[in-house]
Amino acid sequence: MGKVILGVTISLDGFAEDQNGNVGALYPDLEALDNTKVFRESQRNTGSVVMAWKEFAMAEDPDWVVGYEYQVPIFVFGKEAPKKHPKETDTLKFTFVKDIRSAVQEAKAAAGKRDVTIIGSASTTQQCLNAELADELQIDIIPVFLRSGFRPFEDIGATIRLEKIKQSWQTMELPAGRTHLRFRLIK
Repeated sequence: MGKVILGVTISLDGFAEDQNGNVGALYPDLEALDNTKVFRESQRNTGSVVMAWKEFAMAEDPDWVVGYEYQVPIFVFGKEAPKKHPKETDTLKFTFVKDIRSAVQEAKAAAGKRDVTIIGSASTTQQCLNAELADELQIDIIPVFLRSGFRPFEDIGATIRLEKIKQSWQTMELPAGRTHLRFRLIK
């Protein structure tokens, strides 16, 4: 069975979203990010994705699934299913569930031996860590100060111990100077 990997991008001052819940400032390198070694490895190893309703609804283009970087089953938790089911591809199918625990459970079954990748907002990260659903935590740090917003590591109920697996500075690959850290959660 694969791992459950919680991924979140934060600013240098620790925010995963600005005060309006926007993440745009954290992805100045979005197009270039698709071509990095770290991201291509994630795409190869991911068998399903979990995301909150907010991340699902963030896409402005109704055809976003066609070019979405993970062409695997996606489990969206939060609100009920949309009135009109979103477009899907042969490999990217949507399942809507009520909570993160159900989403991860169904995503594990769908992923088989491959990994489950959780797209982490501040709230999703907190929920996932508090429910002890992740095996690994992947943090990308962008050298920008948001100065306010939502922090993913606040309101974590218990002490969480981590073991560093990987670190890399992608300044050569990406114009934004993204730093990539990966940790195993010690349970």
